[in-house]
Amino acid sequence: MPPLFRRLLLLFHALRYGARLIWLAAPSDHKLHWMIELVGRVHASGRTERLHGVLPALGPLASRFAQTLAERPELATGTLHDAIDAIDHLEAPLPPQESEQALARAFGRPLATIFSAVDLVPVRGGFAEQTHFARLIEPVKGHHEVAIKLVRADQLQQIGDELALLRWVARWLEKFSGSARRLQVRALAQTFTDDILRRFDLRAEAANLSQTGHHFDGDARIVVPDVIWDLCTNHTLTMQRVSTLPASDLPGLHAHHVKLAPLAAHIVEVVTEQAFEHGFFHATLDARRVRVSVEADTLGRLVLAEFSIMSSLSTGEREFFVHGATALFNQDYGRLAELHRDAGHVPHDTRAEMLEAELRTRAEAHFAAEPEDRSAGSLFHHLLHAVHPFDGAVPGRLATAQRSFQQAEMLARALHPGVDTWNVARNVLAGIARRDMDHRGWIKRISRELPHLAHMLPRVPQLAVRYLQHEHDRARTPQQNAQLLQDISREYRRTRVLLWACAVCGGVLGAGTVLLMW
Repeated sequence: MPPLFRRLLLLFHALRYGARLIWLAAPSDHKLHWMIELVGRVHASGRTERLHGVLPALGPLASRFAQTLAERPELATGTLHDAIDAIDHLEAPLPPQESEQALARAFGRPLATIFSAVDLVPVRGGFAEQTHFARLIEPVKGHHEVAIKLVRADQLQQIGDELALLRWVARWLEKFSGSARRLQVRALAQTFTDDILRRFDLRAEAANLSQTGHHFDGDARIVVPDVIWDLCTNHTLTMQRVSTLPASDLPGLHAHHVKLAPLAAHIVEVVTEQAFEHGFFHATLDARRVRVSVEADTLGRLVLAEFSIMSSLSTGEREFFVHGATALFNQDYGRLAELHRDAGHVPHDTRAEMLEAELRTRAEAHFAAEPEDRSAGSLFHHLLHAVHPFDGAVPGRLATAQRSFQQAEMLARALHPGVDTWNVARNVLAGIARRDMDHRGWIKRISRELPHLAHMLPRVPQLAVRYLQHEHDRARTPQQNAQLLQDISREYRRTRVLLWACAVCGGVLGAGTVLLMW
């Protein structure tokens, strides 16, 4: 089908079903009057008024949705993927014969040459994807049992066509509408497209899974399945199979004798370290993406799933959150206000004492609550959003990380209501801050600067000669020349003393090490 005709057909169906949806949303007793009133409100709203101002006419659900996104725009991406997850059960998986054909096409060879057994009935289905269990003929990394995530190519092509239609409509809107150009509708459509397609990029998901495994290598709290890279393609992701139960399946966890109290604490610890120590975390974390191993060797360990939607924090963002949260836990609002100003989250003319007062007003109620009622996730929300009254803003990725932490906290309390998530988060963040400030943090910073020093050090003698030549040229009188020679002699003596001190200290340390080894 020609692309233009395909786009026009999709646009026709979008308008058709959009009009039908509005018709169904109208009250049954006076549909025509309701629709005329809605058109009038939209027309009277003017070009500059935001759309959510007229959405109450569509009903309380649409109004509440628009109000939430207006107040917390960082939830837009999460809401998008939540909507996709909500319709997963509406997507029928491929029949067994078609599943076999799709897998064979994806791998480029018959399944019998790779697997000794394949369950062609998917164990899990989703929006344009499904998961199968299989057994390898030859083990890879010691694993016989694997899970295969398959993206249905036909549905992926259909999604791509519909996203192309969205970008096409956005481009024409910007051509004919000044409001659309001011809202940058085309850029919004492109962002929407990237978010959707990223969900189905299985090679990127395999890389995310592999990197997370590297971050938590040897950690006894979590299991990260190994990626079978030889069997990963554009439409398949093959990984080690781990027998798991959903973290919300309390009867099943009790039946396998999983201890819920340490499991709840581990959820908060792992998610906090994932976001604020490693800076690489699940951007849409919820209970459906947290599972628990029920295998004998790894019983009770966390198994995070769905690595397609990940986000990352820069070094500066991580350091701000860690040290800002530590200051907030210590009720040091002045320090936190300084961190906000240094990070550029508020205008430079914002008065520090006013920001400090705003933080105090928002946070003190949390400290006054009973320990079991305290929520670190809610406290972190004020840590980030207290800058809004001052026309400030924090990076959206920090808000996404805070939302993931809050989801982990809610899940931990659902597993074990007695878990002290407040102190768990406080101790983990304090540990990260301590490691950042002690010798390990210094070594990390020096290692980041070493590549720059490797280029700069060989140029030091040349820069010193240029400096001396410059100073000599500036010296106009014998007195200035004498002062310059005196300064050079003094710096020479200081350098010689420093070198001797380094040599003596190195000798003492070396001798001490040898004596201790004996």
